[in-house]
Amino acid sequence: MSGRKGDRYSVLLPTYNERDNLPLIVWLLVKCFKESGYDYEIIIIDDGSPDGTLEVAKQLEKLYGSDKILLRPRAKKLGLGTAYIHGMQHATGNFIIIMDADLSHHPKFIPEFIRKQNEGIFDIVSGTRYIGNGGVYGWDLKRKVISRGANFVTQVLLRPGASDLTGSFRLYRKEVLEKLVERCVSKGYVFQMEMIVRARQLNYTIGEYTSGTRRSNMSCG
Repeated sequence: MSGRKGDRYSVLLPTYNERDNLPLIVWLLVKCFKESGYDYEIIIIDDGSPDGTLEVAKQLEKLYGSDKILLRPRAKKLGLGTAYIHGMQHATGNFIIIMDADLSHHPKFIPEFIRKQNEGIFDIVSGTRYIGNGGVYGWDLKRKVISRGANFVTQVLLRPGASDLTGSFRLYRKEVLEKLVERCVSKGYVFQMEMIVRARQLNYTIGEYTSGTRRSNMSCG
């Protein structure tokens, strides 16, 4: 398997106190991209983590090369939405992948996202935990209830045409993501929901792929 000629995928990886998780998620990303043959870069946006996350990121940059691991740190915690904007400004890919660094998203789904995008020529491919065999693992009950509740209310009121509005595992065409962030006013948790709602308002096409991961099964195969 290999990507279309000229396509490059920029993974935006915001971090805050992810010293223990970062080496594994980066290793999995590199492994999955190498096995699938897609051109890529991983942009780590650390928000002044006090646990030494940035030092670990610097070691990973040396290990995998500065052409594949790009460090774009910020001095303090400024929020997820602005982290994506900051990372996107440094991205060289024509596609942007956003995901969490805490192992709640498995890189093995990325080739499936790419295939889905290629097949449907979608502007956005969103991972969903709420259809098929998708799921949320490692979350406490409160976090699950908030996520499902927010999804339900937004589905009823806004009918965005996507099943998982609070998920943060998505693939975007870069030019689409740039236009969306120009219009988004949210900076925190609701940023993900606003992105999908505005995408529908602008008539962008959205594909979904069932995703979910268990921390006990983090292999890439």
